[in-house]
Amino acid sequence: MYRFSRAGTGGTGQCAPAGRRSGRRAVFVVIGAAALLGAAERPVAAAPAGQFGWPLQPRPSIERRFDKLEHDWLPGHRGVDLAGMAGQVVLAAGDGIVVFAGKVADKPVVSIDHPGGLRTTYEPVEAAVSAGSRVGRGTPIGKLEAGHEGCAAAACLHWGARREAGGRNRREYVDPLGLLHAVPLRLKPVLNYG
Repeated sequence: MYRFSRAGTGGTGQCAPAGRRSGRRAVFVVIGAAALLGAAERPVAAAPAGQFGWPLQPRPSIERRFDKLEHDWLPGHRGVDLAGMAGQVVLAAGDGIVVFAGKVADKPVVSIDHPGGLRTTYEPVEAAVSAGSRVGRGTPIGKLEAGHEGCAAAACLHWGARREAGGRNRREYVDPLGLLHAVPLRLKPVLNYG
């Protein structure tokens, strides 16, 4: 690549390439700005970054947070409670295979195994999927039922996550909010090298 001087007389053709380069840069800046403005005017159905997303849309409020326990056999809160509405569609937080869709102690539950030994659970959810179904992130898995013990909202989704035992690791409950990666949009300045 040659670097052209703007101070040229034009007789050697040195000014034209520099001008074209600056012109191209300006065109890219204008196109980028137009794309950003256009995106702000209409909703875009692009998936956020990361392997996992929220199981309720729009993004729900958190009614009760994860309570890390010293021992798995102690009583506690092994997930998060997300405020929703009865009948609201519940989504798979990530790609995986449904390993359970049924009732546990009279509560409807869906469990999904994800690559890497992670299992997420969703309750109370009336399943629209069955065990063995392959799901992708954002796939509807069922509908939220009203009522969840210990939650102030009329309908709450209890979303849990645990790492399954394997190798030297033991089964461990983890905070499902830690699966989400909120990546902020950052605009970088356009540098003028001319």
